[in-house]
Amino acid sequence: MGNIQLIFKKEDIKPEQMKGKVAVVFDVLFATSTITAALADGARSVIPVYDQAQAREKAKSISEPYVLAGEEQGRTIEGFHHPLRSFLNPIVKGSHLILSTTNGTVAINRSSQADHLYTSSLLNNREMANYLIEQHLEETIVLVCSGTSGHFTMEDFYGAGSLLSYLVEKGSFQLSDSAQTALLFYNGLSISPFQLLRATKIGQILMELGMDENEIKSVAQEGILHTIGKFDPSTRQIKEVER
Repeated sequence: MGNIQLIFKKEDIKPEQMKGKVAVVFDVLFATSTITAALADGARSVIPVYDQAQAREKAKSISEPYVLAGEEQGRTIEGFHHPLRSFLNPIVKGSHLILSTTNGTVAINRSSQADHLYTSSLLNNREMANYLIEQHLEETIVLVCSGTSGHFTMEDFYGAGSLLSYLVEKGSFQLSDSAQTALLFYNGLSISPFQLLRATKIGQILMELGMDENEIKSVAQEGILHTIGKFDPSTRQIKEVER
């Protein structure tokens, strides 16, 4: 029987303690949703970076086609594409997506010492659960909620609870208290994923900044994608798992 732990925010990640574990990172609004969608839309890889300076440096070293996208505190970085599927879908196919976000890409990099590192979202949680059961059933799985600016975020906790619901449906796991709480939270809600995401602090802030609520609706669609994104520590790229 494997066991599942949960980390509430990226600041709680102890990089060296990720060794020997399987990590799954969530930033539902929007980094890991964007990563999943970009791979599904034909991106060659997604390269998650800490900040815009590292993104620009990375771009200089790539000879193949790339797209530079990112946000800082919810605002698109100047000279970068907006990091949402509706903006990236027409341009990512066949290119590497260099992605810089306030929380999600930082959480991915801080988790990169894990033996296996994946990114997940509501879009692909069902498929992620199937894959984890196939590949890592007896291992320790750590669900990493990115949070924001040192704080817990409800949408990432909900995303982790969603994945847990699919995992416990098909496999037997020992859950930590934090993981068990995420599962109970997810199962106990009577509102739709869209209603939940729209009600979160980040959802409210993004809409106040002018975001169309259809962007939130798009990432609230559970189980519509079958893409599994896995981080390769040798290249620092996330690529779709071939099965």
